[in-house]
Amino acid sequence: MHRRFRKSSVSRDKFHNGLHRFEHWYLDNAVYFITSRCRSRYPAFASEEAKATFWDRFALYSGEFGFVPWVTTLLDNHYHTIGHLRVGENLGKMMQRLHGSVAKLVNDLLSERLSPFWFDSGKQGYFDGCIRDELQARRAYRYIVRQSERHGLARDWRTYRHTVINVELERAVKRAHELKAFLHDVPYRRYLRKGEGDAGPSGKS
Repeated sequence: MHRRFRKSSVSRDKFHNGLHRFEHWYLDNAVYFITSRCRSRYPAFASEEAKATFWDRFALYSGEFGFVPWVTTLLDNHYHTIGHLRVGENLGKMMQRLHGSVAKLVNDLLSERLSPFWFDSGKQGYFDGCIRDELQARRAYRYIVRQSERHGLARDWRTYRHTVINVELERAVKRAHELKAFLHDVPYRRYLRKGEGDAGPSGKS
């Protein structure tokens, strides 16, 4: 099945310091892992009001741009989500609207403005990765679910109210197979199997 695909980078140079430079991918009918953090790990979302602002904007723009989140977790200075995106070109638009509105509204709640709000001065702003198969999907899902435990915010993630499950894992994986949404048909070195552990989809915990 043909899927529209485009990638972009902050530079035309493919490599930086011997490593493959990060690229944003815009791929139709794909399962995306997305994460971002506040600049300098500043706890901009420490208050319940700031967290509520994030959730309100996240729901708005996810719905507007056709991103169906499976599970999302929000901590004091970063968030993770995994879900299905029907139109790949909507990714950049969704992230621009989400990050722009969240930065403005949350900054209005802070005693001192955080500018730029998101890391890397807005040049990258977020990491996205297309999930290649069921194994990686399950690992990414578990990784997100356990964030509150990893960061000492809860002994049991089920008690952490800012981990939100929209689609149960088994249902999500089954639906991804039905849609043929995994990345089997787009090979890329970033998604090699070698050396995988129970960490984030990018290989980072």
